[in-house]
Amino acid sequence: MATNERLRGTLASAQLRTADLAEKIAVDPKTVERWITQGRLPHRAHRVAVAQALGVDEAYIWPAVLAEKVTQSASVAELLELHPSRAAVPHGVWTQLIASTREALDVLTYAGTFLFEQHNIVDVLREKSAAGVRCRFLLGDETSEAVRQRAVDEGTTGGLEGRIQLHRRYLREVAGLPGIEVRTHSTTLYNSLFRFDQDLMVNGHAYGAPAGHSPVLHLRRVPGGRMWDHYMRSFDEVWNVGTPET
Repeated sequence: MATNERLRGTLASAQLRTADLAEKIAVDPKTVERWITQGRLPHRAHRVAVAQALGVDEAYIWPAVLAEKVTQSASVAELLELHPSRAAVPHGVWTQLIASTREALDVLTYAGTFLFEQHNIVDVLREKSAAGVRCRFLLGDETSEAVRQRAVDEGTTGGLEGRIQLHRRYLREVAGLPGIEVRTHSTTLYNSLFRFDQDLMVNGHAYGAPAGHSPVLHLRRVPGGRMWDHYMRSFDEVWNVGTPET
Protein backbone atom coordinates (compact mmCIF):
# COMPACT_ATOMS: atom_id res chain seq x y z
CA MET A 1 0.00 0.00 0.00
CA ALA A 2 1.44 3.37 -1.03
CA THR A 3 2.20 5.93 1.64
CA ASN A 4 2.24 9.69 1.20
CA GLU A 5 5.78 10.65 2.13
CA ARG A 6 5.34 14.16 0.77
CA LEU A 7 2.58 14.88 3.25
CA ARG A 8 4.59 13.29 6.04
CA GLY A 9 7.68 15.31 5.13
CA THR A 10 5.77 18.58 4.77
CA LEU A 11 4.26 18.10 8.22
CA ALA A 12 7.70 17.45 9.66
CA SER A 13 9.13 20.55 7.96
CA ALA A 14 6.29 22.61 9.44
CA GLN A 15 6.96 21.03 12.84
CA LEU A 16 3.37 19.83 13.04
CA ARG A 17 1.93 16.54 14.24
CA THR A 18 -0.96 14.82 12.52
CA ALA A 19 -3.15 15.92 15.44
CA ASP A 20 -2.10 19.54 14.88
CA LEU A 21 -3.07 19.43 11.21
CA ALA A 22 -6.32 17.65 12.03
CA GLU A 23 -7.24 20.43 14.45
CA LYS A 24 -6.41 23.14 11.90
CA ILE A 25 -8.69 21.67 9.24
CA ALA A 26 -11.34 20.20 11.57
CA VAL A 27 -11.00 16.49 10.82
CA ASP A 28 -10.29 13.44 12.94
CA PRO A 29 -6.54 12.77 13.48
CA LYS A 30 -7.10 9.21 12.25
CA THR A 31 -8.22 10.66 8.92
CA VAL A 32 -4.92 12.47 8.52
CA GLU A 33 -3.09 9.28 9.50
CA ARG A 34 -4.89 7.39 6.72
CA TRP A 35 -3.94 10.07 4.20
CA ILE A 36 -0.32 9.42 5.12
CA THR A 37 -0.12 5.69 5.84
CA GLN A 38 -2.65 4.50 3.25
CA GLY A 39 -2.03 7.12 0.60
CA ARG A 40 -5.70 8.05 0.42
CA LEU A 41 -6.74 11.05 -1.67
CA PRO A 42 -8.89 13.43 0.43
CA HIS A 43 -11.93 15.26 -0.84
CA ARG A 44 -11.13 18.48 -2.67
CA ALA A 45 -12.20 20.76 0.21
CA HIS A 46 -9.84 18.96 2.57
CA ARG A 47 -6.97 19.08 0.07
CA VAL A 48 -7.37 22.83 -0.31
CA ALA A 49 -7.50 23.27 3.48
CA VAL A 50 -4.36 21.16 3.98
CA ALA A 51 -2.46 23.04 1.27
CA GLN A 52 -3.38 26.38 2.82
CA ALA A 53 -2.49 25.21 6.33
CA LEU A 54 0.92 23.95 5.20
CA GLY A 55 1.65 26.70 2.68
CA VAL A 56 2.27 24.38 -0.25
CA ASP A 57 0.61 23.49 -3.54
CA GLU A 58 -1.89 20.65 -3.15
CA ALA A 59 -0.46 19.13 -6.33
CA TYR A 60 2.88 18.71 -4.55
CA ILE A 61 1.26 16.64 -1.80
CA TRP A 62 -1.16 14.84 -4.14
CA PRO A 63 0.22 14.87 -7.72
CA ALA A 64 -2.83 12.94 -8.93
CA VAL A 65 -4.97 16.08 -8.67
CA LEU A 66 -3.26 17.51 -11.74
CA ALA A 67 -5.30 15.09 -13.83
CA GLU A 68 -8.61 15.99 -12.16
CA LYS A 69 -10.98 17.91 -14.38
CA VAL A 70 -12.25 19.98 -11.45
CA THR A 71 -8.72 21.22 -10.69
CA GLN A 72 -8.13 22.04 -14.33
CA SER A 73 -11.47 23.84 -14.54
CA ALA A 74 -10.78 25.90 -11.42
CA SER A 75 -7.40 26.96 -12.76
CA VAL A 76 -8.93 27.98 -16.10
CA ALA A 77 -11.61 29.93 -14.21
CA GLU A 78 -8.88 31.97 -12.49
CA LEU A 79 -7.90 33.59 -15.79
CA LEU A 80 -10.11 36.63 -16.32
CA GLU A 81 -8.18 38.23 -19.17
CA LEU A 82 -5.02 37.86 -21.23
CA HIS A 83 -3.67 41.23 -22.33
CA PRO A 84 -1.13 41.21 -25.21
CA SER A 85 1.05 43.71 -23.35
CA ARG A 86 1.03 45.70 -20.14
CA ALA A 87 0.60 48.83 -22.23
CA ALA A 88 -2.62 47.29 -23.59
CA VAL A 89 -4.19 46.98 -20.13
CA PRO A 90 -6.74 49.83 -19.94
CA HIS A 91 -5.78 52.55 -17.49
CA GLY A 92 -9.19 52.17 -15.88
CA VAL A 93 -8.51 48.53 -15.01
CA TRP A 94 -5.48 49.48 -12.92
CA THR A 95 -7.38 52.39 -11.36
CA GLN A 96 -10.32 50.18 -10.39
CA LEU A 97 -8.09 47.46 -8.95
CA ILE A 98 -6.13 49.95 -6.86
CA ALA A 99 -9.23 51.76 -5.62
CA SER A 100 -11.08 48.57 -4.68
CA THR A 101 -8.24 47.04 -2.63
CA ARG A 102 -9.33 46.68 0.98
CA GLU A 103 -7.03 44.06 2.49
CA ALA A 104 -3.73 43.46 0.68
CA LEU A 105 -1.71 45.22 -2.01
CA ASP A 106 1.54 43.53 -3.09
CA VAL A 107 4.01 44.57 -5.78
CA LEU A 108 7.06 42.70 -7.09
CA THR A 109 9.00 44.51 -9.79
CA TYR A 110 12.37 46.06 -10.57
CA ALA A 111 11.32 49.69 -11.10
CA GLY A 112 7.54 49.74 -11.64
CA THR A 113 7.80 53.14 -13.31
CA PHE A 114 4.20 53.18 -14.57
CA LEU A 115 2.89 52.98 -11.00
CA PHE A 116 4.73 56.16 -10.08
CA GLU A 117 4.11 58.09 -13.28
CA GLN A 118 0.50 57.08 -13.99
CA HIS A 119 -1.00 56.06 -10.64
CA ASN A 120 0.69 58.21 -7.95
CA ILE A 121 1.51 55.06 -6.02
CA VAL A 122 3.13 56.89 -3.09
CA ASP A 123 -0.10 58.78 -2.38
CA VAL A 124 -2.03 55.54 -2.88
CA LEU A 125 0.10 53.83 -0.25
CA ARG A 126 -0.53 56.65 2.21
CA GLU A 127 -4.28 56.27 1.67
CA LYS A 128 -4.13 52.49 1.98
CA SER A 129 -2.14 52.76 5.19
CA ALA A 130 -4.77 55.06 6.68
CA ALA A 131 -7.47 52.58 5.63
CA GLY A 132 -5.70 49.63 7.29
CA VAL A 133 -4.60 47.88 4.10
CA ARG A 134 -1.44 45.76 4.29
CA CYS A 135 0.98 46.79 1.52
CA ARG A 136 4.21 45.03 0.55
CA PHE A 137 6.41 46.61 -2.12
CA LEU A 138 9.46 44.90 -3.63
CA LEU A 139 11.82 46.91 -5.85
CA GLY A 140 15.02 45.69 -7.46
CA ASP A 141 18.40 46.37 -5.87
CA GLU A 142 20.01 48.59 -8.50
CA THR A 143 23.50 47.44 -7.46
CA SER A 144 22.71 43.75 -8.02
CA GLU A 145 23.98 41.69 -10.93
CA ALA A 146 20.42 40.67 -11.82
CA VAL A 147 19.31 44.28 -12.32
CA ARG A 148 22.45 45.26 -14.21
CA GLN A 149 22.02 42.29 -16.55
CA ARG A 150 18.35 43.13 -17.16
CA ALA A 151 19.35 46.67 -18.11
CA VAL A 152 21.93 45.31 -20.56
CA ASP A 153 19.40 42.86 -22.02
CA GLU A 154 16.86 45.65 -22.54
CA GLY A 155 19.45 48.03 -23.96
CA THR A 156 18.89 50.56 -21.16
CA THR A 157 22.20 50.36 -19.30
CA GLY A 158 22.12 52.86 -16.46
CA GLY A 159 18.51 53.83 -17.11
CA LEU A 160 16.88 51.03 -15.16
CA GLU A 161 19.26 51.51 -12.25
CA GLY A 162 18.51 55.23 -12.17
CA ARG A 163 14.75 54.70 -12.15
CA ILE A 164 15.04 52.26 -9.26
CA GLN A 165 17.11 54.74 -7.23
CA LEU A 166 14.50 57.44 -7.82
CA HIS A 167 11.59 55.20 -6.88
CA ARG A 168 13.33 53.95 -3.75
CA ARG A 169 13.69 57.56 -2.67
CA TYR A 170 9.97 58.14 -3.24
CA LEU A 171 9.00 55.03 -1.30
CA ARG A 172 11.09 56.02 1.71
CA GLU A 173 8.45 58.68 2.31
CA VAL A 174 5.92 55.98 3.20
CA ALA A 175 8.07 53.06 4.32
CA GLY A 176 7.31 52.47 7.97
CA LEU A 177 3.78 53.84 7.91
CA PRO A 178 1.29 51.40 9.50
CA GLY A 179 0.92 48.39 7.24
CA ILE A 180 3.48 49.60 4.67
CA GLU A 181 6.65 47.56 4.11
CA VAL A 182 9.22 48.19 1.38
CA ARG A 183 12.05 45.82 0.51
CA THR A 184 14.62 45.47 -2.26
CA HIS A 185 15.61 42.22 -3.94
CA SER A 186 18.39 40.94 -6.17
CA THR A 187 16.57 37.97 -7.71
CA THR A 188 16.09 37.34 -11.41
CA LEU A 189 12.67 38.77 -12.25
CA TYR A 190 10.75 36.25 -14.33
CA ASN A 191 7.42 38.00 -13.76
CA SER A 192 6.37 41.31 -12.26
CA LEU A 193 3.46 40.72 -9.88
CA PHE A 194 0.75 43.15 -8.81
CA ARG A 195 -1.70 41.79 -6.24
CA PHE A 196 -4.91 43.62 -5.32
CA ASP A 197 -6.79 41.49 -2.75
CA GLN A 198 -7.98 38.46 -4.77
CA ASP A 199 -6.91 39.88 -8.16
CA LEU A 200 -3.39 39.36 -9.48
CA MET A 201 -1.78 40.89 -12.55
CA VAL A 202 1.13 38.78 -13.81
CA ASN A 203 3.40 40.66 -16.22
CA GLY A 204 5.68 38.15 -17.91
CA HIS A 205 9.11 39.08 -19.19
CA ALA A 206 10.77 38.30 -22.51
CA TYR A 207 14.48 38.59 -23.23
CA GLY A 208 15.38 41.94 -24.77
CA ALA A 209 11.91 43.46 -24.30
CA PRO A 210 10.75 46.05 -21.75
CA ALA A 211 8.13 44.81 -19.30
CA GLY A 212 5.53 47.14 -20.80
CA HIS A 213 5.75 45.26 -24.10
CA SER A 214 5.12 41.83 -22.56
CA PRO A 215 1.78 40.06 -21.93
CA VAL A 216 -0.21 40.32 -18.71
CA LEU A 217 -2.40 37.64 -17.15
CA HIS A 218 -5.28 38.97 -15.06
CA LEU A 219 -6.03 36.29 -12.47
CA ARG A 220 -8.67 36.14 -9.77
CA ARG A 221 -8.30 33.59 -7.02
CA VAL A 222 -10.68 30.62 -7.21
CA PRO A 223 -10.76 27.86 -4.54
CA GLY A 224 -9.04 24.81 -5.96
CA GLY A 225 -7.26 26.76 -8.69
CA ARG A 226 -3.47 26.65 -8.89
CA MET A 227 -2.23 29.66 -10.84
CA TRP A 228 -2.95 32.45 -8.32
CA ASP A 229 -1.35 30.51 -5.47
CA HIS A 230 1.57 29.49 -7.70
CA TYR A 231 2.55 33.07 -8.44
CA MET A 232 1.92 34.34 -4.92
CA ARG A 233 4.19 31.67 -3.50
CA SER A 234 6.85 33.09 -5.80
CA PHE A 235 6.18 36.55 -4.39
CA ASP A 236 6.54 35.25 -0.84
CA GLU A 237 9.84 33.54 -1.69
CA VAL A 238 11.29 36.82 -2.95
CA TRP A 239 9.80 38.75 -0.04
CA ASN A 240 11.48 36.43 2.43
CA VAL A 241 14.94 37.11 0.97
CA GLY A 242 14.37 40.83 0.41
CA THR A 243 16.19 43.58 2.31
CA PRO A 244 13.97 45.99 4.29
CA GLU A 245 14.29 49.65 3.38
CA THR A 246 15.28 51.89 6.26
